[in-house]
Amino acid sequence: MVAWLYGLLSVVVVSSVSAVGIFTLWINDSKLRNLLLYLVSFSAGSLFGDAFINLIPEATEGNGFTTRVSLLIIIGILASFFVERVLQWRHCHIPTTSEHPHSLAYMNFFGDSVHNLIDGLIVGGSYLASVPIGISTTLAVVFHEIPQELGDFGVLVYGGFSRRKALWFNFLTALTAIIGASFSLVLGSALEGFVPLLIPFAAGNFIYIAGSDLIPELRKDTPELKKAGLQMAALVLGVIIMYLLLVLG
Repeated sequence: MVAWLYGLLSVVVVSSVSAVGIFTLWINDSKLRNLLLYLVSFSAGSLFGDAFINLIPEATEGNGFTTRVSLLIIIGILASFFVERVLQWRHCHIPTTSEHPHSLAYMNFFGDSVHNLIDGLIVGGSYLASVPIGISTTLAVVFHEIPQELGDFGVLVYGGFSRRKALWFNFLTALTAIIGASFSLVLGSALEGFVPLLIPFAAGNFIYIAGSDLIPELRKDTPELKKAGLQMAALVLGVIIMYLLLVLG
């Protein structure tokens, strides 16, 4: 019951992040892009931190770093690659402009729904492992979703949606996280071996997102030394927060 309570509450919080797109109404494109680059840096650090500091140690605690754990991490990476390539959805975090185009808005809507479903699976399953792991994973997802939802909002508006309709569609995609969490909690309660499979899978998913999507997004920018230093500081801060959650938990 504790896992259900925390898990469902957490995905409701994650889903509510979809409303962050409304803040783009009062921020010009230049300031928004600069803000997002720092958020993306912080998000990459938190995802790397949660994967390597919380999830992988949790997955290896019982039997060590076995071949099965390695394979499940790789499966998590491949699953993220599948969502992006087969569903033709980019995990981008910069709003669409004429200089930064995206694919069709409806394709992004479908791909984002699948991604949020996986997020829900991961969050729900992480609470079945332990409450501290669940909290750290939820925070990593939330930190990642803020720039992601801003980017998705920009894609929908650029694709011809009104801002109100874009917010509504973004919210609908976020609700699939609740479906994913519910499925994970039901399956995890019924199958004893489900959580040990899901934790390394989640780590692989986070590693792919941080390494394949977020870091390359930062490398597209050619900032001055001060800006690059601030991005690095934001990335390190994300890792530190995940470490502090482990220590204080």
